[in-house]
Amino acid sequence: MTNDKCITDLLIDWSEGNNEALNELFPLVEKELHRLAHLYMLKIRPGDFMQTTAVINETYLRLIDQKRVKWQNRAHFFGIAAQMMRRVLYNHIRDRKTQKRGGIQVSFSEAMLVSNEKSAEILALEEALQKLSLVDERKVKVVELRYYAGLSLEETAEVLKISPMTVKRDWRFAKAWLARELGK
Repeated sequence: MTNDKCITDLLIDWSEGNNEALNELFPLVEKELHRLAHLYMLKIRPGDFMQTTAVINETYLRLIDQKRVKWQNRAHFFGIAAQMMRRVLYNHIRDRKTQKRGGIQVSFSEAMLVSNEKSAEILALEEALQKLSLVDERKVKVVELRYYAGLSLEETAEVLKISPMTVKRDWRFAKAWLARELGK
């Protein structure tokens, strides 16, 4: 059985309530989750110290808390994982800014450090993605899957159940829209 097939089968078993499948699943996806977290860190700023393990752990906790998801396949799982990683990092940066202004203390590891300059860029990108979601939510999902999760056109199309050509058009539109929005 191929690794992708095994992951898909375990995801389906987990969706159907088999908690043992979750125990078998994590060792198979851990390396890929680490790769995704590492990609996020590189996009934030190469060389900044951030614990990928903290991002993976927080993401994993959110993933296992998903009770209503009917996992379709490996690409679907990693697409949602990428979306959750993005939220984990965004929330951490936002909470750190709140804390610096005298806000409440956050529980997320203070060992995750992000430069102020890059923090502002991440927050600006997140705000732009939120604005884009008002225009077209699917284009935001394409950005999450392509940019953050590193999925191919075909994998993104599979997760979203649209054609690769539609993904290509959405991707092109989203990049232009975000470039314009971030250039303001």
